[in-house]
Amino acid sequence: MAAKSRSATSARAKKTNPSVSRTGFAEGTSNGKLMNVGFIGLGHMGAGMAANVLKAGHRVTVFNRTPAKAEALIAQGATLATTIAEASHGDAVVTMLANDEAVEDVVLRRDGVIANLPSGGLHVSSSTISVALSERLTDAHTRKSQRFVAAPVFGRPDVAAAGRLFIVAGGDAAAIKAAASLLDAIGQRTFVISEMPKAAWRSSAAISSAPRSLKCSAKRWHWSARPASISGRYLEFLTSTPAGFAAPLGQKDIRLLLAAAEDLRVPMPVASLLRDRFLNLLAHGGEGLDWSAIGWLPATDAGTVAFSTL
Repeated sequence: MAAKSRSATSARAKKTNPSVSRTGFAEGTSNGKLMNVGFIGLGHMGAGMAANVLKAGHRVTVFNRTPAKAEALIAQGATLATTIAEASHGDAVVTMLANDEAVEDVVLRRDGVIANLPSGGLHVSSSTISVALSERLTDAHTRKSQRFVAAPVFGRPDVAAAGRLFIVAGGDAAAIKAAASLLDAIGQRTFVISEMPKAAWRSSAAISSAPRSLKCSAKRWHWSARPASISGRYLEFLTSTPAGFAAPLGQKDIRLLLAAAEDLRVPMPVASLLRDRFLNLLAHGGEGLDWSAIGWLPATDAGTVAFSTL
């Protein structure tokens, strides 16, 4: 009974104060409204995220290039879309895609998300993409009077399935509020970084690329990051997220981080070194390894151990 009472008290607290927590997280739901949600991208992370949006009570239509990946979600009550357009006619669309090329193809194509999302509709993009593409998406959504939230996520597939991801969000206050029920469904905590979506992706690339030792000494790192306007909230997030990331995705985020740093004219010699380490890891067949495997490379270079992908 005590546990049930505490749960009910917590639920009432969220309902009466749906604004923000001390981190700036938009909590609760968007006025309790359940939405028609399209979910595009059912890979290792997306499948678990979509399942949790469905469990939260939203009506979910799913699209994936390989329809077989949608079967488990359909069994749970989701509807299968055979085209991107079919998944984009509702109140909101969530995209969870691998890279810039995939996001650009799905969102900006003539029959893509922006072309089919209604005026006032919401797009939540949870991929880590370049700042340049995020600016294009922001402008394109604005021209169509659509709402747009950047919400890159952090965690492994099992964490996604459990609805315990960490989220960095960027977007205007109205869009963040509209997205709150979706973010609540997929994550344990959301850090609202900025009203500009591109700031969320800039932070995402930096966080994803940060070595474990860097995360453990984030306050020292903060001073070198000042030109990118990284806030104390960002530092709190940096020290809250778990380590663990596939090597190819780590290499992608290092590349995006260096591109953003070049735009800001911020030298990042350690990031450049990490980029070369990732390329070396991938050249040795490390595509299936966690990014922490770059720690093996110095010993391999010294000839003290043999590199292994096992």
